[in-house]
Amino acid sequence: MKKNSLFLFFVLSLLSAGLTAQSIMGFNAAKGTEETNLENQFDAKLKPQNLRDWMQRMSSKPCYVGTEKDRDNANFIRDQFRAWGWETRIDTSYVLFPTPLFRQLELVAPTQFKASLTEPALKEDATSSQLKDHLPTYNCYSADGDVTADLVYVNYGIPADYEALEKLGVDVRGKIVIARYGGSWRGIKPKVANEHGAIGCIIYSDPRDDGYAQGDVYPKGPFRNENGVQRGSVLDNPLYPGDPLTPGYGATKDAKRLDYRDAPTIMKIPVIPISYADALPLLQALGGPVAPHEWDGRLPITYHIGPGPSKVHLKLKFDWKIQPVYNVIAVLKGAEYPDEWIMRGNHHDGWVFGANDPLSGMVAEMEEARALGELWKSGWRPKRTIVYCSWDAEEPGLLGSTEWAETNQAEIAQKAVVYLNTDGNSRGFLEAEGSHTLEKFFNEVARDVTDPQKGVSVAERLRSFNAVHGSAEEKKEAATSAYFHIGGLGSGSDYSCFLQHIGIASMNIGYGGESNGGDYHSIYDSFDDYIRFKDSDFAYGVALAKTMGRSVMRLANATTLPFEFQHFSSTVRQYGNEVMKLAETSRTQAEEHNRLVREGRYEAAADPTKPFIKPALMDEPPYINFAPLENALSKLEKSANRYAELSTAQASPEQLKQLNGLLAQTERYLTDPKGLPIRPWYKHQIYAPGFYTGYGVKTLPAIREAIELKKWKEAETGVETVSRAINQFTAQIDAAINLFAKP
Repeated sequence: MKKNSLFLFFVLSLLSAGLTAQSIMGFNAAKGTEETNLENQFDAKLKPQNLRDWMQRMSSKPCYVGTEKDRDNANFIRDQFRAWGWETRIDTSYVLFPTPLFRQLELVAPTQFKASLTEPALKEDATSSQLKDHLPTYNCYSADGDVTADLVYVNYGIPADYEALEKLGVDVRGKIVIARYGGSWRGIKPKVANEHGAIGCIIYSDPRDDGYAQGDVYPKGPFRNENGVQRGSVLDNPLYPGDPLTPGYGATKDAKRLDYRDAPTIMKIPVIPISYADALPLLQALGGPVAPHEWDGRLPITYHIGPGPSKVHLKLKFDWKIQPVYNVIAVLKGAEYPDEWIMRGNHHDGWVFGANDPLSGMVAEMEEARALGELWKSGWRPKRTIVYCSWDAEEPGLLGSTEWAETNQAEIAQKAVVYLNTDGNSRGFLEAEGSHTLEKFFNEVARDVTDPQKGVSVAERLRSFNAVHGSAEEKKEAATSAYFHIGGLGSGSDYSCFLQHIGIASMNIGYGGESNGGDYHSIYDSFDDYIRFKDSDFAYGVALAKTMGRSVMRLANATTLPFEFQHFSSTVRQYGNEVMKLAETSRTQAEEHNRLVREGRYEAAADPTKPFIKPALMDEPPYINFAPLENALSKLEKSANRYAELSTAQASPEQLKQLNGLLAQTERYLTDPKGLPIRPWYKHQIYAPGFYTGYGVKTLPAIREAIELKKWKEAETGVETVSRAINQFTAQIDAAINLFAKP
């Protein structure tokens, strides 16, 4: 081991030791010891064989929405929870879930080729032979369509790629575009294509991003083979998730529904996913300019942009059915605060067999529930009510969780304290995103879970990884801090409605990074694939159960809810600095551009062999008044510091009840009832999915996205809205502090 590695290991060990010596947030020393003993009992009850058996059973047949297997899995999960002592029920919603009636994609010029649009069975993958039961390869919520047009290659199909096409003089109006997966969430690709006038969209998996460029392909290795296809929803979730026909309210059996042709989140053009085997002939036939080097994939061709001479015919027709979805809800009632809920969820529906996504997370949640049930039967009672959820219809667009939350919104807003989410899980490093009021709490949880591969805490392993492979900021943090930062939440799983619509502090947790592969949303996301290439002994499934079980028990048992505001304050301060810098950069760039235009610098730098189009002058951004935001952040910092000094050691039961009531509601005050511009469903003012990123988070979105889109009046309004939310949040902290103010 090198000297610098020895030093780094020594520093990290000291930091870890300092963190370990701390007590558990929300507990005094005696109660902390009781909690540790309880968690040790919980750990001893976890059995990896259970996870293996349940995954094999639940992934034995396709379990997508509307199948008998989907309903059977919901009933199985319900019956297991009941046997473990939970009060359990199934709540049913009724949602739009279209499936293909007809799919056709063919190259009609300059040569002819018909895409197979199929994934073949493999002898090494037992369930892949159920060909008649597979959900076909398609993008859910594509429009019906029958279009023929020249093809244009648009790289990842994100806004920046269309800016590059414009500079090259390529127009996609009236064309069909082909984009590779990656760069953004898939639903952004047809959305942006439609905005630029395209009449159809094809999305393919390029081996550079998802195939043989990464390693051996399935079944020899874990990566996507030439026939593998990534299914997936293209519902415009950045507008609102959930059932597209019942925006903002629950999809009950008798709910008033939009006509699907009028639903704003359903794509307006036909879109289909294909394999790289099907994509090759289409791309091979393209002419036009050679694509920029950074647009190159790894197919054995020179990548051209088009349009033409490649011309394709795309025809799609769907069955626009309403289907029932089955959410399993299980409850262990709290002994002291039954109306304070600690919520935990994972979904149970897949695109086909769903072994990794989502059942690897679902079986961990079930094993947590079984162990908690055993503790319950032995006499343990949590202070707060624990609610475990197994969601349906997550894959089409977070339908099950969103419709359940919208149906029960009033009660959830009153009672839910925290929502803890998982999805797929595999071998590797801890991955954590969420509300930064829970950052310190979750660091303590991670400190107390041992990594099954390395024998150190999962927190220490993550910090060590960041110290070597992280960004410059992560490397600095790993060498100087006992804590790791969690990311902010955008979208992509069932936390969205709880955090971003209702304002429930939320976390999304999993393990991964050492089991990458190309099974995602294909027929090869199977039990055979999982036990060969993901988490063969389910050690990280147990690690996830330990992580989430601890999180649930600590939140349910804590004397004082373990919210902490200094980490939140410093994080939001960073977000504020970012948007202020973004505004300044936008202004500087516009001024510099206009100077170069006026001085004729662009003409001087132009290629004399090509026609020159003089750039237009840009509107120079006004100076945005960030004073309200700066003042709000300063107040927040002061209150966060004051709360950190607060001691509740001598608090009366009534004071603790009032304090916890205030803390449980803090995240609600970061929402605004009017929501974000254009998309009022998203009410949280700190975190939201980006309008053009989908899954990726945009922080302080009302300000950040307005600046990015050069909507300066909207940015000014965003500053006021965000500042008001932060001030409301700070006032709630102050109310908690004032409970203990001396007369």
